[in-house]
Formats: sequence, C-alpha cells, structure tokens
Amino acid sequence: MSQNTLHADYPWTNPDAPFVVAAPMMKITLGRLAVTVSANGGLGFLAGGFDLSPLAKDLAEAADLAKSQGLQLHDGILPIGVGFQNWGSDLQLALTAIKEHPVAAAWFFAPKQLSDLVDWAKEIRAVSGGKTKIWIQIGTVAEALEVAKTSQPDVLVVQGADSGGHGLAQRASLLTLLPEVIDVLAEEGFNIPVVAAGGIVDGRGAAAALTLGAAGVALGTRFLACDEAVIAKGYQNQVLNVTDGGASTVGTTIYDVVRGIHGWPRAYNGRGVANSTYHDAEQGMSEAENVQKYKEAMQQGDAGWGPEGRMTTYAGTGVGLVRQVMSAGDIVRSVQKEAIQTLQKSAAKHVK
Repeated sequence: MSQNTLHADYPWTNPDAPFVVAAPMMKITLGRLAVTVSANGGLGFLAGGFDLSPLAKDLAEAADLAKSQGLQLHDGILPIGVGFQNWGSDLQLALTAIKEHPVAAAWFFAPKQLSDLVDWAKEIRAVSGGKTKIWIQIGTVAEALEVAKTSQPDVLVVQGADSGGHGLAQRASLLTLLPEVIDVLAEEGFNIPVVAAGGIVDGRGAAAALTLGAAGVALGTRFLACDEAVIAKGYQNQVLNVTDGGASTVGTTIYDVVRGIHGWPRAYNGRGVANSTYHDAEQGMSEAENVQKYKEAMQQGDAGWGPEGRMTTYAGTGVGLVRQVMSAGDIVRSVQKEAIQTLQKSAAKHVK
C-alpha cells in the first residue's frame, strides 16, 4: 500500500514527500517534539510509556502547544500520536486521556501477550469514535500476521534489529524482515500500510526502506539530537560522540536492572551504548553492586554518561550517523529531501 493512504489519514503531513514519523521514546519525546514534527509535515508521537499517570496533563500541554504553533485540529483530533508500552500501561488511564484529547494515532508496543491488544484497539476506537488510528509495532513475521488477524491495526510498525531502546532480542534487520512481512500480509489478503523502524537515521535509510516497500519511516535515535527532545546534555553529547554503532551498542537487560525498571516481557532487551555498567555485568559484578554504582553515577550529572560512565544511553546502530543537534522540523525536512534525492539519483543511474 502506498504512502498516499497515510497522507490521506493524516492530512497535515506533506503529500509530496516521504511519510516521516518521530517514534515515541519514553520521557524524551513529549509534547513539544511531537507537535513540532507534525507542524513540519511529519507525524510526531508523544511517549506515554508504561506509566500513564501524567498522560492527560501531557496531552493538554500538547494541545496548547499545537494551538500556539498554528497546528489545527483535524476532525476534532489532535494531530499527533501517543505511544504505549502495553506491558505496564493502564487502559483506563489511556481512555480517560484520549477521551479528553483525542489523538490521531495510538502506537501499541510490547504487550505481555499479543491478545491483550484486542481490547486496547477496541476500546480506543470506541472512545474516539474511530478517529484514533491503531498502530501496532511488531518484530517478527509471526507477530505481524497474528495482530493483523486479531487487532486489525490501521498501521503496522515493523521494527528491525538495528533499533535503539527496547525490542525483541531475536529478530531480523529491516533488510529481510520488512519485505517478508509485506509479502506474507499480501499473501493473506491484508492491505495494511507498513511503517519501517530500526536503524533509519537519514534520507538514505528512508529511501532504502521505501524501496523495500514501506509506506513510511519512523526515526527514534536521530531525534535524540534535536532541540525539542527532553534529554540530559550528557546523554545527547554521548549520542553525538559515538561511532561505529554496530560495535559500540549492545542489546542487554542490565540497563533496566540498574534503573529499577521491571516488567518487560522476557523476549525483550534494550539496545544502548556499551559502558561500565554493561562491561562490569559481563565480568560478573553482582546486580546489587551495579545498582549502587548506577545510583552514584546519577549524582554526577552529565559526567555520568560516556564509555567509562554508567548512565544508560539507549541508541540504535545508526547512532554513528548522528553528528549534530538540529530542530525536529529541520530533521523531518532533511530526511524527506535526502530520501527524494537518493531515490532520484538511484533511478537515474539505472534507467538508460
């Protein structure tokens, strides 16, 4: 399915450019970032995470920001999305917030079991009168097929293995996962737009995903280095400094342990920059000692990050391509422009 379907559902997006999404990143992608992305022709997602107690307040603030930026409601909905980590989220809190401030899309991720999403999809569609589109993130072909049959999402987000933060510990890269998901969905008679996520940092990656059949692309790591991100300077500096992302980042659960976050389904881990927390765990340091050292690092402020530090720097393998801080709007436009140029250049090379 072409990206035209997505542009039709989200009419403030730029119909003459690739469909670009800012993925929800917990406590980092809040109202200012989400609204700015949507105000500049993309679709921004506010991160609800697993603790939804601040969601109603965050959406109210986003609504005020949208009004101040001249971003109009479309059919009564706020032109941003909300992302949920379903393994720990409270559906009733989600419904209360969305009823007060209906949003364009709800992005589901990491339920304890995929069948849990059936009620989430049904209830959010009901409370929004069907105006809030359902996005479901998957990491395998089997997951894609199951949710297509059960929750019937409006959009599938296919997350490849290069993504930062949390994802399935065992999954393929977008290079093989994306086309196989698209093929299987077509074989089974499903016509669902697919958005690619995981390792896309610039227009070249976006062009590759579009060539593989994606209707749009979602970026996470790139938006860690934008003016609107709610992020510590030490974290952001580390994102700018890291190179060779495939070697410098690792998938692990130790960063959840030291941060005191428990409850992720066992199939998931988190990709972040390897640092002393990770290396000490690999060398046999006890969890209790590692937790204590992490607490001490928290008192160091921005100095707690870095290869020798202990603070968590979630980032994908594309982190080495992130070299400067830009506004979220400039990131959207630069990705779109470079993607178009890349596709045109490739076509010109191969059409004689």
